[in-house]
Amino acid sequence: MDKDTPLSPLEHILCALCYLAILPFSLLPLRMLYLLSDFCYLWVYHVAKYRRRIVWRNLKNSFPEKSKQELKQIERRFYHWFCDYFFETIKLATISQREIHRRMSFQGIDDFTATLQSGHSVALMLGHYCNWEWVSTLPSHTPPPIIGAQIYHPLENRVFDHLFLHIRQRFGAISIAKDDTFQTLRGWKKKGHTCYVGFIADQVPGYSNMHYWPTFLHQLTPVFTGGERISRVLDYTVYYLDIRRPRRGYYVGKLVKITDNTADMEKFQVTARYFQLLEASIRRNPPYWLWSHNRWKRTRQEFDALFSEQERQRILSKL
Repeated sequence: MDKDTPLSPLEHILCALCYLAILPFSLLPLRMLYLLSDFCYLWVYHVAKYRRRIVWRNLKNSFPEKSKQELKQIERRFYHWFCDYFFETIKLATISQREIHRRMSFQGIDDFTATLQSGHSVALMLGHYCNWEWVSTLPSHTPPPIIGAQIYHPLENRVFDHLFLHIRQRFGAISIAKDDTFQTLRGWKKKGHTCYVGFIADQVPGYSNMHYWPTFLHQLTPVFTGGERISRVLDYTVYYLDIRRPRRGYYVGKLVKITDNTADMEKFQVTARYFQLLEASIRRNPPYWLWSHNRWKRTRQEFDALFSEQERQRILSKL
Protein backbone atom coordinates (compact mmCIF):
# COMPACT_ATOMS: atom_id res chain seq x y z
CA MET A 1 0.00 0.00 0.00
CA ASP A 2 1.30 3.47 -0.86
CA LYS A 3 2.80 5.37 2.07
CA ASP A 4 0.61 8.39 1.29
CA THR A 5 -2.60 6.38 1.58
CA PRO A 6 -4.43 7.35 4.80
CA LEU A 7 -4.62 4.74 7.53
CA SER A 8 -7.67 2.51 7.36
CA PRO A 9 -10.09 2.46 10.33
CA LEU A 10 -8.55 -0.87 11.43
CA GLU A 11 -5.04 0.60 11.27
CA HIS A 12 -6.18 3.58 13.33
CA ILE A 13 -7.55 1.22 15.98
CA LEU A 14 -4.33 -0.83 16.01
CA CYS A 15 -2.28 2.36 16.30
CA ALA A 16 -4.39 3.51 19.24
CA LEU A 17 -3.98 0.11 20.92
CA CYS A 18 -0.20 0.24 20.46
CA TYR A 19 -0.13 3.71 21.98
CA LEU A 20 -2.23 2.56 24.92
CA ALA A 21 0.16 -0.37 25.39
CA ILE A 22 3.20 1.87 25.81
CA LEU A 23 1.36 4.66 27.67
CA PRO A 24 1.58 3.12 31.19
CA PHE A 25 5.35 2.72 30.74
CA SER A 26 5.79 6.19 29.26
CA LEU A 27 4.02 7.76 32.23
CA LEU A 28 6.48 6.20 34.67
CA PRO A 29 9.33 8.39 35.97
CA LEU A 30 12.60 7.77 34.19
CA ARG A 31 14.20 6.42 37.36
CA MET A 32 11.65 3.58 37.30
CA LEU A 33 12.13 3.05 33.57
CA TYR A 34 15.84 2.67 34.20
CA LEU A 35 15.11 -0.11 36.69
CA LEU A 36 13.18 -1.86 33.92
CA SER A 37 16.11 -1.16 31.60
CA ASP A 38 18.48 -2.91 34.01
CA PHE A 39 16.33 -6.05 33.89
CA CYS A 40 16.01 -5.70 30.12
CA TYR A 41 19.79 -5.59 29.81
CA LEU A 42 20.15 -8.93 31.60
CA TRP A 43 17.78 -10.55 29.13
CA VAL A 44 19.02 -8.86 25.96
CA TYR A 45 22.72 -9.37 26.70
CA HIS A 46 22.88 -12.66 28.59
CA VAL A 47 19.81 -14.57 27.39
CA ALA A 48 18.75 -13.36 23.94
CA LYS A 49 22.34 -12.32 23.09
CA TYR A 50 20.90 -9.83 20.62
CA ARG A 51 23.35 -9.37 17.73
CA ARG A 52 26.30 -10.18 19.97
CA ARG A 53 28.41 -11.45 17.06
CA ILE A 54 27.87 -8.27 15.04
CA VAL A 55 28.59 -6.03 18.02
CA TRP A 56 31.77 -7.90 18.90
CA ARG A 57 33.05 -7.92 15.32
CA ASN A 58 32.38 -4.20 14.94
CA LEU A 59 34.14 -3.37 18.20
CA LYS A 60 37.14 -5.60 17.49
CA ASN A 61 37.66 -4.14 14.00
CA SER A 62 37.08 -0.55 15.13
CA PHE A 63 39.45 -0.66 18.10
CA PRO A 64 42.34 -3.02 17.23
CA GLU A 65 44.46 -1.21 19.82
CA LYS A 66 42.19 -2.22 22.72
CA SER A 67 42.49 -5.39 24.77
CA LYS A 68 39.81 -8.06 24.93
CA GLN A 69 38.95 -6.94 28.45
CA GLU A 70 38.50 -3.32 27.32
CA LEU A 71 36.31 -4.41 24.42
CA LYS A 72 34.13 -6.57 26.70
CA GLN A 73 33.62 -3.59 28.99
CA ILE A 74 32.54 -1.41 26.04
CA GLU A 75 30.25 -4.21 24.84
CA ARG A 76 28.49 -4.52 28.20
CA ARG A 77 28.14 -0.75 28.55
CA PHE A 78 26.73 -0.57 25.03
CA TYR A 79 23.95 -3.03 25.86
CA HIS A 80 23.18 -1.15 29.08
CA TRP A 81 22.86 2.09 27.11
CA PHE A 82 20.93 0.40 24.28
CA CYS A 83 18.24 -0.70 26.75
CA ASP A 84 18.19 2.80 28.24
CA TYR A 85 17.70 4.22 24.75
CA PHE A 86 14.66 1.97 24.24
CA PHE A 87 12.92 3.17 27.40
CA GLU A 88 13.99 6.80 26.84
CA THR A 89 12.28 6.64 23.45
CA ILE A 90 9.11 5.31 25.05
CA LYS A 91 9.30 8.19 27.55
CA LEU A 92 9.37 10.64 24.63
CA ALA A 93 5.70 9.82 24.00
CA THR A 94 4.54 11.71 27.11
CA ILE A 95 7.46 13.68 28.55
CA SER A 96 6.73 17.37 29.10
CA GLN A 97 8.60 20.12 27.29
CA ARG A 98 9.95 21.42 30.59
CA GLU A 99 11.33 18.01 31.51
CA ILE A 100 12.87 17.26 28.10
CA HIS A 101 14.54 20.69 28.06
CA ARG A 102 16.11 19.83 31.40
CA ARG A 103 17.37 16.49 30.09
CA MET A 104 18.20 17.30 26.43
CA SER A 105 19.99 20.62 26.05
CA PHE A 106 21.84 22.22 23.15
CA GLN A 107 25.03 24.25 23.21
CA GLY A 108 25.60 26.87 20.52
CA ILE A 109 21.87 27.32 19.99
CA ASP A 110 22.17 31.14 19.79
CA ASP A 111 24.68 31.06 16.91
CA PHE A 112 22.68 28.28 15.25
CA THR A 113 19.49 30.35 15.46
CA ALA A 114 21.30 33.46 14.23
CA THR A 115 22.42 31.54 11.12
CA LEU A 116 18.83 30.56 10.42
CA GLN A 117 17.41 34.01 11.09
CA SER A 118 19.90 35.45 8.58
CA GLY A 119 18.09 33.41 5.93
CA HIS A 120 20.49 30.47 5.66
CA SER A 121 18.92 27.03 5.85
CA VAL A 122 20.96 24.33 7.60
CA ALA A 123 21.80 20.69 7.08
CA LEU A 124 22.33 19.23 10.56
CA MET A 125 24.42 16.06 10.33
CA LEU A 126 24.47 13.55 13.18
CA GLY A 127 24.88 9.85 13.78
CA HIS A 128 23.23 7.03 15.69
CA TYR A 129 25.05 8.22 18.78
CA CYS A 130 23.56 8.80 22.23
CA ASN A 131 19.79 9.34 22.00
CA TRP A 132 19.19 10.62 18.47
CA GLU A 133 15.41 10.38 19.00
CA TRP A 134 15.56 13.12 21.64
CA VAL A 135 17.19 15.41 19.06
CA SER A 136 13.69 15.70 17.54
CA THR A 137 12.96 18.16 20.39
CA LEU A 138 15.30 20.79 18.85
CA PRO A 139 12.40 22.66 17.14
CA SER A 140 11.09 23.56 20.60
CA HIS A 141 14.30 25.61 21.05
CA THR A 142 14.08 27.57 17.78
CA PRO A 143 11.57 30.34 16.98
CA PRO A 144 8.92 30.26 14.23
CA PRO A 145 8.63 30.54 11.30
CA ILE A 146 11.86 28.50 11.11
CA ILE A 147 11.05 24.90 10.12
CA GLY A 148 12.76 22.03 11.95
CA ALA A 149 12.73 18.72 10.08
CA GLN A 150 14.32 15.28 10.07
CA ILE A 151 14.84 12.66 7.38
CA TYR A 152 13.50 9.22 8.23
CA HIS A 153 13.19 5.79 6.71
CA PRO A 154 9.48 4.78 6.74
CA LEU A 155 8.80 1.51 8.54
CA GLU A 156 7.21 -1.29 6.54
CA ASN A 157 4.54 -1.68 9.19
CA ARG A 158 2.30 1.36 8.67
CA VAL A 159 0.83 1.16 12.17
CA PHE A 160 4.24 1.33 13.87
CA ASP A 161 5.37 3.93 11.36
CA HIS A 162 2.41 6.16 12.24
CA LEU A 163 3.04 5.67 15.98
CA PHE A 164 6.73 6.59 15.71
CA LEU A 165 5.93 9.62 13.58
CA HIS A 166 3.58 10.84 16.29
CA ILE A 167 6.31 10.45 18.93
CA ARG A 168 9.02 12.05 16.78
CA GLN A 169 6.87 15.05 15.88
CA ARG A 170 5.56 15.90 19.36
CA PHE A 171 7.88 18.90 19.74
CA GLY A 172 7.39 20.43 16.31
CA ALA A 173 9.75 18.45 14.08
CA ILE A 174 8.51 17.59 10.59
CA SER A 175 9.47 14.09 9.41
CA ILE A 176 10.37 13.77 5.74
CA ALA A 177 10.47 10.32 4.13
CA LYS A 178 13.95 9.84 2.67
CA ASP A 179 12.69 9.41 -0.91
CA ASP A 180 10.89 12.77 -0.67
CA THR A 181 13.83 14.72 0.78
CA PHE A 182 15.10 16.74 -2.17
CA GLN A 183 11.66 17.49 -3.60
CA THR A 184 10.40 18.69 -0.20
CA LEU A 185 13.44 20.86 0.57
CA ARG A 186 13.54 22.36 -2.90
CA GLY A 187 9.84 23.21 -2.54
CA TRP A 188 10.50 24.98 0.78
CA LYS A 189 13.35 26.96 -0.77
CA LYS A 190 11.17 28.09 -3.68
CA LYS A 191 8.57 29.31 -1.17
CA GLY A 192 11.21 31.24 0.78
CA HIS A 193 11.05 29.04 3.89
CA THR A 194 14.11 28.81 6.14
CA CYS A 195 14.66 25.39 7.64
CA TYR A 196 17.12 23.03 9.27
CA VAL A 197 17.08 19.35 8.46
CA GLY A 198 18.61 16.48 10.43
CA PHE A 199 20.54 13.93 8.36
CA ILE A 200 21.54 10.72 10.14
CA ALA A 201 24.18 9.66 7.65
CA ASP A 202 25.98 6.72 9.29
CA GLN A 203 23.89 3.94 7.76
CA VAL A 204 24.81 1.62 4.88
CA PRO A 205 24.04 2.90 1.36
CA GLY A 206 22.97 0.59 -1.44
CA TYR A 207 25.65 -0.31 -3.98
CA SER A 208 24.28 2.18 -6.52
CA ASN A 209 24.63 4.99 -3.94
CA MET A 210 28.22 4.26 -2.97
CA HIS A 211 30.14 7.33 -4.13
CA TYR A 212 32.72 7.82 -1.41
CA TRP A 213 34.76 5.45 0.80
CA PRO A 214 36.56 7.19 3.69
CA THR A 215 38.49 5.31 6.35
CA PHE A 216 36.20 5.34 9.38
CA LEU A 217 37.15 3.57 12.62
CA HIS A 218 40.08 1.83 10.87
CA GLN A 219 37.84 0.47 8.11
CA LEU A 220 37.21 1.47 4.50
CA THR A 221 33.56 2.48 4.73
CA PRO A 222 30.89 3.23 2.11
CA VAL A 223 28.93 6.30 3.21
CA PHE A 224 25.91 8.36 2.23
CA THR A 225 26.75 11.69 0.60
CA GLY A 226 23.19 12.97 0.15
CA GLY A 227 23.42 15.56 2.93
CA GLU A 228 26.44 17.17 1.31
CA ARG A 229 25.02 17.01 -2.21
CA ILE A 230 21.70 18.55 -1.18
CA SER A 231 23.53 21.27 0.77
CA ARG A 232 25.62 22.06 -2.30
CA VAL A 233 22.59 22.38 -4.61
CA LEU A 234 20.36 24.30 -2.18
CA ASP A 235 23.17 26.42 -0.66
CA TYR A 236 22.79 25.17 2.93
CA THR A 237 25.07 25.89 5.85
CA VAL A 238 26.23 22.59 7.38
CA TYR A 239 26.45 21.79 11.09
CA TYR A 240 27.43 18.67 13.01
CA LEU A 241 25.67 17.75 16.26
CA ASP A 242 28.19 16.44 18.79
CA ILE A 243 26.18 14.72 21.53
CA ARG A 244 27.46 13.84 24.99
CA ARG A 245 25.85 11.91 27.82
CA PRO A 246 27.18 13.46 31.04
CA ARG A 247 25.08 11.06 33.13
CA ARG A 248 22.18 8.70 32.82
CA GLY A 249 19.07 10.42 31.49
CA TYR A 250 20.85 13.60 30.37
CA TYR A 251 22.25 14.58 26.97
CA VAL A 252 23.97 17.69 25.66
CA GLY A 253 24.15 18.39 21.93
CA LYS A 254 26.85 20.81 20.78
CA LEU A 255 26.09 22.48 17.44
CA VAL A 256 29.39 22.63 15.52
CA LYS A 257 29.51 24.50 12.21
CA ILE A 258 31.28 22.63 9.41
CA THR A 259 30.88 25.23 6.67
CA ASP A 260 28.83 28.22 5.56
CA ASN A 261 29.43 27.49 1.90
CA THR A 262 29.54 23.90 0.68
CA ALA A 263 30.13 25.05 -2.89
CA ASP A 264 33.57 26.40 -1.90
CA MET A 265 34.69 22.99 -0.62
CA GLU A 266 36.01 20.11 -2.68
CA LYS A 267 33.67 17.23 -3.47
CA PHE A 268 33.12 14.95 -0.43
CA GLN A 269 35.11 17.24 1.89
CA VAL A 270 32.00 18.01 3.96
CA THR A 271 31.20 14.30 4.23
CA ALA A 272 34.80 13.56 5.21
CA ARG A 273 34.66 16.21 7.94
CA TYR A 274 31.37 14.83 9.24
CA PHE A 275 32.82 11.34 9.63
CA GLN A 276 35.95 12.72 11.29
CA LEU A 277 33.76 14.50 13.85
CA LEU A 278 31.54 11.45 14.33
CA GLU A 279 34.57 9.22 14.89
CA ALA A 280 35.89 11.68 17.47
CA SER A 281 32.53 11.52 19.30
CA ILE A 282 32.57 7.72 19.25
CA ARG A 283 36.19 7.44 20.42
CA ARG A 284 35.50 9.82 23.28
CA ASN A 285 32.87 7.46 24.68
CA PRO A 286 32.45 4.30 22.54
CA PRO A 287 29.45 2.58 24.21
CA TYR A 288 26.94 5.14 22.96
CA TRP A 289 27.12 4.37 19.23
CA LEU A 290 24.78 1.84 17.60
CA TRP A 291 27.23 -1.08 17.41
CA SER A 292 24.44 -3.58 16.68
CA HIS A 293 24.02 -2.08 13.20
CA ASN A 294 25.78 -4.20 10.55
CA ARG A 295 27.65 -1.14 9.29
CA TRP A 296 30.36 -2.90 7.27
CA LYS A 297 28.36 -5.67 5.59
CA ARG A 298 29.26 -4.39 2.11
CA THR A 299 32.90 -4.31 1.03
CA ARG A 300 34.89 -2.36 -1.53
CA GLN A 301 35.86 -5.65 -3.19
CA GLU A 302 32.19 -6.51 -3.76
CA PHE A 303 31.52 -3.02 -5.08
CA ASP A 304 34.45 -3.16 -7.50
CA ALA A 305 33.24 -6.54 -8.75
CA LEU A 306 29.78 -5.13 -9.49
CA PHE A 307 30.85 -1.91 -11.24
CA SER A 308 33.59 -1.42 -13.78
CA GLU A 309 35.96 1.55 -13.47
CA GLN A 310 34.11 3.23 -16.36
CA GLU A 311 30.75 2.76 -14.61
CA ARG A 312 32.12 4.13 -11.34
CA GLN A 313 33.49 7.22 -13.06
CA ARG A 314 30.17 7.77 -14.83
CA ILE A 315 28.31 7.64 -11.51
CA LEU A 316 30.73 10.12 -9.94
CA SER A 317 30.51 12.49 -12.90
CA LYS A 318 26.78 12.93 -12.27
CA LEU A 319 27.24 14.11 -8.69
